[in-house]
Amino acid sequence: MSLRSNRIAEQMKKELGDIITRKLKDPRVGFVTITDVAVTGDLQQATVYISSLGSEREREDTLKALVKASGFIRTEIGHRIRLRRTPEITFEFDSAVEYGNKIDALLRSLNNND
Repeated sequence: MSLRSNRIAEQMKKELGDIITRKLKDPRVGFVTITDVAVTGDLQQATVYISSLGSEREREDTLKALVKASGFIRTEIGHRIRLRRTPEITFEFDSAVEYGNKIDALLRSLNNND
């Protein structure tokens, strides 16, 4: 990614956190953390990586609610960030958090065995 797309990704990350916590009223959206935003070089698409607390079903409901609200979220981003075209937004779960927790649990179990 270029410097400009990195700056836009960071700005989108900040604004998305605010939009999801304050503007989105869907009860299916639980506690969501925006872990990363990846914007393509041409600024046409943005992939938003999220992590969410809860059971697997609650996490899937959260993802469905965010996908359903992506038009509203894109409109809000367009109002807050001055761009010629607002990127298309897709949401994905960030598996890095779960992977990190798994590694941490394995290391703790090794330390407890010693």
